[in-house]
Amino acid sequence: RRSSDLKVLVTGGLGFIGSHTVVELQNEGYEVIVVDNLSNTSLDVLDGIQNITGKVPAFEKLDLREKEKVQDFFKRHHDISGVIHFAASKAVGESVEKPLLYYENNISALVYVLQELQQKPEANFIFSSSCTVYGQAEKMPITENAPVQQPMSPYGNTKKIGEEIIIDVAKVTNINAILLRYFNPIGSHRSAEIGELPIGVPQNLVPFITQTGFGLRKELSVYGDDYPTPDGTAVRDYIHVVDLAKAHVIALQRLLNKKNTTKVETFNLGTGTGSSVLEVIHTFEKVSGKKLPYKIVGRREGDITSAYANTDKANNVLGWKAKSTLEEAMASAWKWEQKIRG
Repeated sequence: RRSSDLKVLVTGGLGFIGSHTVVELQNEGYEVIVVDNLSNTSLDVLDGIQNITGKVPAFEKLDLREKEKVQDFFKRHHDISGVIHFAASKAVGESVEKPLLYYENNISALVYVLQELQQKPEANFIFSSSCTVYGQAEKMPITENAPVQQPMSPYGNTKKIGEEIIIDVAKVTNINAILLRYFNPIGSHRSAEIGELPIGVPQNLVPFITQTGFGLRKELSVYGDDYPTPDGTAVRDYIHVVDLAKAHVIALQRLLNKKNTTKVETFNLGTGTGSSVLEVIHTFEKVSGKKLPYKIVGRREGDITSAYANTDKANNVLGWKAKSTLEEAMASAWKWEQKIRG
């Protein structure tokens, strides 16, 4: 079947990673329907998607916690060939403060979608998971076989539980699934039509850097310089969001073409390279030509020392590889920040 005959549901499709994935799906000719409750994004993102692809995806404002509305949605859209599930709350700190919000939003929504899919003769499901399921892994780089640890936050726990639910459901239904464990997504589309839009104070390093570069924040706090790493700051694997988005399309095609070897497959998505907080700051300074004011403060509760991916499985089995450099990702993030403040 041609991709133009296939309808793909993207939940949380106006969010940061979701919107970039909608662009890549439309570029490949898929018909996309987006649902989003707009809790952490805005309708303007639809315009950005249209400006890039020349096509506006179908959109429904829907809160997936409302079971009857989810049931009604799937009754009306019984011809969906695949679901890419992003809809979830994602701030680690907030999840510690409001655990029930996270369990309701991230688990109930997943369950209600899967309840509809299990009634279909076949269903393809891509799950937005996270490297947080590994906790502080003992060996770097982290492979998919690394033990899943007790998560350090309710947010991380919702990703771990989400994976377990999908594995259990796939055993007894016609659902085939791929779990994508992201490392740290950054950057934005090169057009600067879409990007990361944190509401309130950013929880992630890169928007905090770009906002500080723009003068919205007085200075950046670097949480800890006493980690056992080359420069003492924490190390993460920062992956360009467009590379990440492309992996979702490849994963979906794998399921549609029945190339998966088990009912549920798992892939790490990262660059395979760890970068320290200071390296990211210096990379931003290089691409922006700005000096970034920062101060070293104490470590943050729940932060791990180091996490970067072994990407062999994604490279060899999925046939996907991250292509963008840290410099390119930071330059795109800076271009986006300047545009939204323009």
